[in-house]
Amino acid sequence: MEHRKIASTSRFPTAGDRAAGHSVKQAPHPADIHVGRQITAIRIHCDFSQQRLAEKVGITYQQLQKYESGKNRVSASMLYEIGTALGVPAGRFFEGLPGNVTAVGETPQIIADERIIFIASAQGRRLTDGLMRLSPGVRSRLSSLITALVKDLPEADGASSR
Repeated sequence: MEHRKIASTSRFPTAGDRAAGHSVKQAPHPADIHVGRQITAIRIHCDFSQQRLAEKVGITYQQLQKYESGKNRVSASMLYEIGTALGVPAGRFFEGLPGNVTAVGETPQIIADERIIFIASAQGRRLTDGLMRLSPGVRSRLSSLITALVKDLPEADGASSR
């Protein structure tokens, strides 16, 4: 099966590349990225931290981060374990993948929107970790401050008031 190029500078190595001994940096396959984002979205939806899910399936949180980012491919057995831990079927991680049609009546996918992607990023994790160290009262005041700041943003900047 031939894969399409991800970008002009990153491609999947060919048999000729390997035979010639060329080192080709392989970009994550779009399906690996999609599955990783689905793992992130479902994990967050189920209120699991990376550490908790990783412990439950017997891997390190760093390995889970690599799965979620698409850097490392997730094996079928690991997808099964992750799905079991989160209470969803393994096929759920493929929902919304282009060319993957779901049956009528199946549970709709959880979309990995920009908020979930941010929360799963290194910056989002640092922010969340810092917020969790604050007292509930300080977190509430900080939330009010952020809400006030967002209301003052002009709509022309493309900012939306979420």
